[in-house]
Amino acid sequence: MQVLAASFFLQMAVILLTCRLVGMLAKKVGQPQVVGEMIAGVLLGPSLLGLFFPDLMSQLFTKESRSVLFVGAQLGVGLYMFLVGMEFKTELFRSRARSAASVSIAGMVVPFILGAVLAPWLVKVPGIFAANVKIYEAGLFMGAAIAITAFPMLARIIYERGLSGTSLGTLALAAGAIDDAAAWCVLAIVLASFGAGSTHFLGMEVNPAVLAIGGGAFYAIFMLTIGKKLLARLGTWAERDGTVSPALMATVLMLFCLSAWFTDHIGIHAVFGGFVLGIAMPRGVLTEDLTRKLEPFTVIFLLPMFFTFSGLSTKLNMLVDPAVLIIAVVILLASTLGKGVACWAAARLNGEDNRTSLAVGALMNSRGLMELIIINIGLQKGVIGLKLFSILVVMAIVTTLMATPIFEWVYGRHQRNKKPTDLGNLPIGG
Repeated sequence: MQVLAASFFLQMAVILLTCRLVGMLAKKVGQPQVVGEMIAGVLLGPSLLGLFFPDLMSQLFTKESRSVLFVGAQLGVGLYMFLVGMEFKTELFRSRARSAASVSIAGMVVPFILGAVLAPWLVKVPGIFAANVKIYEAGLFMGAAIAITAFPMLARIIYERGLSGTSLGTLALAAGAIDDAAAWCVLAIVLASFGAGSTHFLGMEVNPAVLAIGGGAFYAIFMLTIGKKLLARLGTWAERDGTVSPALMATVLMLFCLSAWFTDHIGIHAVFGGFVLGIAMPRGVLTEDLTRKLEPFTVIFLLPMFFTFSGLSTKLNMLVDPAVLIIAVVILLASTLGKGVACWAAARLNGEDNRTSLAVGALMNSRGLMELIIINIGLQKGVIGLKLFSILVVMAIVTTLMATPIFEWVYGRHQRNKKPTDLGNLPIGG
């Protein structure tokens, strides 16, 4: 145990150093910190460190230490989604509901059509999907993977450029929020339908799909109705004290752990529990103070564990195979053109000028951390293989790298100089 602890501390030092350095380099070329950290995770895996120094990588990331890294990664991504949930602003839909819904629907329908078109081909290629994945499951997974948007990064770009109260800012934020919520629901259905046989729940034998869909629906409805009213008391205590006390912090973290355990136990994933709990939390002093206290540790210490764990499963040398490279190029083109063009067209049809529509398409086309979360879940649950995982990691990095320069090119140079309105302390990344 002592050796395992020592190994963990050493690998964490290497992870934090690498993520910070590569993140700083990314910021120097105008990219978000999260882009550098995503790349850093890949560099620490078999794609670079393992390619040139395989013995060093095996000693640094032992089988035992990887299990600890996995737990830390799940905690980090779960807390991150909890923070994202607390920043989920339902009031955005009221002002731009029609346009936002149109952009979001277009950004979902086209990717799912592309997913359905690609699925029959992809399921026949060894190593892309698991052998027992059905065509419709492959199509739904690909649709969700292409349709997802890096909502937190989208919000960060809008906030930093003072676009929060503008037509573009409101439209993009509302559309991104709807888009991601729908994509997570589809992923939950895919994971539920992938279950086979029977499982035990409360001493009863239950079909995994029924348990996941039924349990997930029950949890979401309960938390957003009765649970929301019960959680309001926590908000009242925070308002009364003017801060989140240690006792209140412990209570919230306990609720987070129970929520993550429940959704993971019913066969969906822990991140769903954290995300829904975050949406249900009462806004005000409670969420502001929780974000201020939890965000730094989550983003700086825990998320790099997730990036590295993803990187350890990414093997870019697989792309050397011409057949896999062709698939990678097709998926990248389908992801960038399908999503971006669809969102641009929907915005134009709803009366937005061309520049604003192009900016919406550029922002909605970024996948970032949200894509990594989806594909890690798919790999963990046995839906996809390492080849598709590696392809989608590349797609996540490329589309995230594209977002900022394209946005600056089509809109940023012409934006109005307005003072940023307060969007709260948005989690870093996407």
